[in-house]
Amino acid sequence: VQLVECGGGLVQAGGSLRLSCVAAGSTFSVNTMGWYRQAPGNQRELVAAITSGGSTNYADSVKGRFTISRDNAKNTMYLQMNSLKPEDTAVYYCNAEIRGLAPSWYDYWGQGTQVTVSS
Repeated sequence: VQLVECGGGLVQAGGSLRLSCVAAGSTFSVNTMGWYRQAPGNQRELVAAITSGGSTNYADSVKGRFTISRDNAKNTMYLQMNSLKPEDTAVYYCNAEIRGLAPSWYDYWGQGTQVTVSS
């Protein structure tokens, strides 16, 4: 199973970007999915998460600006980012709890996509 992200880029402050993350492979189930970000010199932090049932939670810094969603049939998660600020600049990583044929859940990470917000 692989997590493949796309949608990062360079945008001016106040602009919008939409990130996507697809879980690709065969014979697996996906539980909670989330977006994390890591800016230079900072620890990786949770941005938003969504359960398989659609329950969401957000970091305080992005509430009201970012929206996380998912399409379970497509094993795809999205992050709509509006009113972007320079402090949102970071590498954004997709994360998912995935179970294959074995009964255990494992954490998977995407390769990361750069989001840069210019002032």
